[in-house]
Amino acid sequence: RRPCKQVEGTMTEYHKPPKQAKVAILTAGGLAPCLSSSVGFLIEKYTARNPSIEIICYISGYKGLLSGEHVKVTDAVRENASVLQLHGGSPIGNSRVKLTNVEDCVKRGLVVEGENPLHRAAEQLMMDQVTILHTIGGDDTNTQAAKIAEYLEGHNYPVTVVGMPKTIDNDVVPIKQSLGAWTAAEEGAKFFANVVNEQSANPRMLIIHECMGRDCGYLTAATAKAYMDSLHGLPLLPGLNLTKQRKCLHAVYVPEVRIDVDAEARRLKRVMDTHDCVNIFLSEGAGVHDIVAQLEARGESVPRDAFGHVKLDKVQPGAYFAKQFAEKLGAEKVLVQKSGYMARAAPANVADRALINACATLAVECGIKGNSGCIGQDEERGDSLRAIEFPRIKGGKAFDVRVDWFQDLLRQVNSV
Repeated sequence: RRPCKQVEGTMTEYHKPPKQAKVAILTAGGLAPCLSSSVGFLIEKYTARNPSIEIICYISGYKGLLSGEHVKVTDAVRENASVLQLHGGSPIGNSRVKLTNVEDCVKRGLVVEGENPLHRAAEQLMMDQVTILHTIGGDDTNTQAAKIAEYLEGHNYPVTVVGMPKTIDNDVVPIKQSLGAWTAAEEGAKFFANVVNEQSANPRMLIIHECMGRDCGYLTAATAKAYMDSLHGLPLLPGLNLTKQRKCLHAVYVPEVRIDVDAEARRLKRVMDTHDCVNIFLSEGAGVHDIVAQLEARGESVPRDAFGHVKLDKVQPGAYFAKQFAEKLGAEKVLVQKSGYMARAAPANVADRALINACATLAVECGIKGNSGCIGQDEERGDSLRAIEFPRIKGGKAFDVRVDWFQDLLRQVNSV
């Protein structure tokens, strides 16, 4: 990469704020069914507003920003940007890079020893003459972008940073609905609509559908609701054991509600004895604190990522609860299936595309006017769609298990 040298109090030629607006877009964090759609809408709306505005996309999120790797949005790309609505994933790539985790950035070769990743990212934006940065990601992605903007402000190079909230967990404060969460729930329900038929593969079958969701049970709950709703009006044949009781869910576990394994085992054993199967929806974050505590008590190390999050694929909550329940229920066969990668890599559905479209429209407006913030429906401001101030953006929003639709779902599940 090109070295960036700056003498304190002075500004090199490529550090002087350009007269013409220049837009940069990056996607970061895990995948969600909104990334490709968001990139497409942003390109289309800037082109419609002012086709002379140059647009670049950093490759692989903050990794690309640190290395200066980017691709220019050409006229051909602008003309065909609507194609991105048909695809999942991110056309420009993601990565999990935390700019404030200097040790990890050095270890991965993204910066050299003694170099501050935040400063390096800011200087790259100056070298690339970027005036508007759009970040599509979760709370970490957007708050990191805000820190870059603060650094640039202190060096007389103002950059407008406009984020769009991506997370299938729907766990960003104070945003009512994050982009991609609706689609992920719908896709997870489709996934289980096939998996549930495994209950006919063996007597006394225990099926656990493990959904993504570290500390928030929204995705598990919304997926369960979407699946149960799909059973309404489904033709069945009770005379040949094709019953709703065998198709429906028998338990939904989320991190916000403690699992009493013994009490649940007694209830579910009655279900198993009556219907010859048990179907459970489990949030991957449910019971994780207890699992981690047990592992650490045995002296085992628990792997964590650059953000300090427990690597859930190493902890295996589904397998843990399968073992807990299998013996107590007298299950002859156990199947643990994860829908996460299918759900998060899907193209945005109709509902999500409508929300993404509205967010992108406002994001472009804010970018041109110089209003920084994360675009979303502000729960603390009457759910209005606005550029939410970055200091108010936080992760870890818990799912409100008191909402009517979830309580109705639990009543359906517990009544089997």
